[in-house]
Amino acid sequence: MRSEAVSPGPRVGIIGTGFMGTTHAAAWHAIGATPSAFLDRQGADDALPRQYGAEVFTELDAFLGAVDVVDICAPTHLHADLALAAAAAGKPTLCEKPLSLDVAEGMRVIDAFDRASVPLQVAHLLRFSPEYRAVRDAVVNGEIGRPAVLRLSRLSFAPDRGADSWFADESRSGGLFFDLMIHDLDYARWVAGDVVSVYARSVGGAKDHGIAILKHASGAITHVEASWANPAPVFRTLLEVAGSRGMITFSSDNTSPLTLRLHKKAEDVTTGLGDVALAANPFEVELQHFLDVVAGARQPVLTALDGLAAVQLADAARRSARTGQPVSISPLGGGA
Repeated sequence: MRSEAVSPGPRVGIIGTGFMGTTHAAAWHAIGATPSAFLDRQGADDALPRQYGAEVFTELDAFLGAVDVVDICAPTHLHADLALAAAAAGKPTLCEKPLSLDVAEGMRVIDAFDRASVPLQVAHLLRFSPEYRAVRDAVVNGEIGRPAVLRLSRLSFAPDRGADSWFADESRSGGLFFDLMIHDLDYARWVAGDVVSVYARSVGGAKDHGIAILKHASGAITHVEASWANPAPVFRTLLEVAGSRGMITFSSDNTSPLTLRLHKKAEDVTTGLGDVALAANPFEVELQHFLDVVAGARQPVLTALDGLAAVQLADAARRSARTGQPVSISPLGGGA
């Protein structure tokens, strides 16, 4: 009996061998798409490539010629240029958030991928996090009626990456609003729709703490809080969505993650979403989704324009915090 040959999967290449490159590599390996190449233009450390038996490149063109799919895990200020190179090479690309530090630059990236007719996905992880997806599904399914007020918190300790690192330079990292708050800015838009204005305040320095108020076109209001002021290793998240029929909440401090509170008779006030699978690794879900999109098997959970809208919101929050004035948001086009 003749056995059929099994087609090999796409050759995945990761740009960057730091924290995110390491995290993504483990997730690719877990879903059976072990990276075959890494780009490290510094050539500083080949321990990660050796772990996966992958080739390490120091030249971008050679790297792009050796892979089928690109995963950009480089420092934030390099995202746009690397994505443009990947588009020019016709490579489907997953890019860590944010897509860019500038809306106009991000639009040039999107236009390049549109011309190349290859997928671009920005790695907004909350769209693939089981708890956050379950809350959004409950809202979309009408469990709490029309959403009116959202509250999102992401309270962390300050990353210790060295005073001379790119991460400590806001012009290269984007600071608190682009690196941390952007997770929840994207999520708020996914749940409550397009945003028409942003008002933000922040305390700067090594222990940044920021708050942004989003007004959505639907009339909903979102309060977003992000912080690097906690002592290590404290990291807490909170999600609440209140609607016309009730409220759904998630807190990382609770052992029972999701709680749905509906306006019903007393014995039915609290109902857990007990059949929701909350154990999936969101990085693995995200990467598998991207491969399915590349293969044409699924429609994307988020478009490249959604990724750019998050950049727009982070930029508006940072500008508002600096000026003390609300910032109006003009639609980019495309849906959440």
